[in-house]
Amino acid sequence: MSVKHRYLPMTDRDRADMLRTIGVDSVEELFRDIPEPIRYRGTLPMSGALDEISLLKHMKQLASRNADTSQYASFLGAGLYDHHVPVVINHMISRSEFYTAYTPYQPEISQGELQAIFEFQSYICELTGMKVANASMYDGATALAEAGALASGATQRKEIVISRTVHPEAREIMRTTARGLNLTVVEVDYADGVTDLEQLKAAVTDDTAAVIVQSPNFFGCIEDLAAIEPIAHSRKALFVVSTNPMSLGLLEAPGKLGADIVVGDAQPLGIHPAFGGPTCGFFSVSEPLMRRMPGRIVGQTIDRDGKRGFVLTLQAREQHIRREKATSNICSNQALLALCASIYLSTMGKEGMREVGSLNLQKSHYAARELAKLEGPSLPFTAPFFNEFVVSLPANANIADLNERLLEAGFIGGLDLGRYYPELQNHMLVAVTEKRTKAEIDEFAARLGELV
Repeated sequence: MSVKHRYLPMTDRDRADMLRTIGVDSVEELFRDIPEPIRYRGTLPMSGALDEISLLKHMKQLASRNADTSQYASFLGAGLYDHHVPVVINHMISRSEFYTAYTPYQPEISQGELQAIFEFQSYICELTGMKVANASMYDGATALAEAGALASGATQRKEIVISRTVHPEAREIMRTTARGLNLTVVEVDYADGVTDLEQLKAAVTDDTAAVIVQSPNFFGCIEDLAAIEPIAHSRKALFVVSTNPMSLGLLEAPGKLGADIVVGDAQPLGIHPAFGGPTCGFFSVSEPLMRRMPGRIVGQTIDRDGKRGFVLTLQAREQHIRREKATSNICSNQALLALCASIYLSTMGKEGMREVGSLNLQKSHYAARELAKLEGPSLPFTAPFFNEFVVSLPANANIADLNERLLEAGFIGGLDLGRYYPELQNHMLVAVTEKRTKAEIDEFAARLGELV
């Protein structure tokens, strides 16, 4: 096999030397573990070369096959939401000094990027009611798993108690992390859409490192954090709360209710939902836990001339310190998407956050009332909710088929909860954000009523 690549300085002799070193006679032998019938030989089927105009037209045709939220009214949430993204965000993050910035190891040439991250940290502290926030995480789910790992290290305990109302995928990541750290994960069931407090009391022991809940939870319901906090702290476990930052324009900050660690996903704050990612996680803690945080922290200081400046003040990862002393192997952060969140929060301000939170609350409750009027659908939970709620559909309803037909009508339907909760077959999770109009909600309810 001798393929010439213009930009790869690979000679036939180089290739022969490598094959001889690893002990095979040909490149084909490298694929011997793939069954012969499914190996592909030859050229993949594709069109001939296209000129620029034709290629752009072809790509647009392919893109138009996606059911994006510019063409469809989305009632799908479950962790990623169709919120309004102010146009100023895309304008700002497209500036070259932000768009191409890497980790700001050299503060003397990275003051703008460092200040942007510092502002993000400050906003997260204000939203969550916590003392310290880091420069961001990959996403909300990995932030939650890192919170469990931090709690184990801080308490020297090996048990994590987590509610089943936490996002199922986040719980799965927590279990994956737990296996590597030899932790035990105990799940607590729910009652009426929120964590069962009696089960929680029974589950928390002197071996518990953390009690982890989500509020608003995966069902959209608001957990009673003030009641959960003493259950966790009575056994000296850390209280971890995962939250939707959009809800914090209305709800009391978890830090004010006794949380030790508050995490979540910043996607609602000016980040487009693009095929599930990328997003941006946030991670905030009480001051005693600051040095155990994963990732890095940007701090404010002054230079030798007394001018304000910004530097990386904490980098507790294995690349910078002894591996056994590292708090995490998180090696980066989502600086560009954290900047989206910072621009969003600065654009909205306190009153804007209250207003958009109120719109989410009011519109989702209006939608819930309209769906509850239909013959067939009902609301199985009575717990208070923010912008997401569960709808119970008739036993003969096929949610996959239902969503296909809703798509034909111009709607992206809700999530089939039976995928994650066997006891919730024929239950749909519906999200309503500030973008949904009364006309869209009314038509969605009417279509759903016709289809079930």
